[in-house]
Amino acid sequence: MPQIIDTATRKLLVLEETGPALEKPSDANDILSLASAAGADFVAIPASRLGPDFLRLETRLAGEVFQKFVNYRLGCAILGDLSAALAASKALRDFVGETNKTANKDGAIWFAQDLDALLARLA
Repeated sequence: MPQIIDTATRKLLVLEETGPALEKPSDANDILSLASAAGADFVAIPASRLGPDFLRLETRLAGEVFQKFVNYRLGCAILGDLSAALAASKALRDFVGETNKTANKDGAIWFAQDLDALLARLA
């Protein structure tokens, strides 16, 4: 069952490490529904829940999924060690770097090493 964490600025829905993978844009709809039902305005998705093509930017999967979150003004963070994927793709490194520069606002898309790093950023 997802965890709900109330921070000083956000209500965060933290998905479990195991569960359905994000393999197509429509898979985000279930997450958006969970967040809405919980009254959350930010979602933390473990990297273990990403389908094999998610971090391959040429598939456009990540962009389509993240756009859904932005459209619903719902923040989203991918949590976990992405070092292997980052080492293999300059485009992904650039994307992660740029997205992590966004301010703490509606629709922010971030990447964080773990939940503690995300909570520190949300503080």
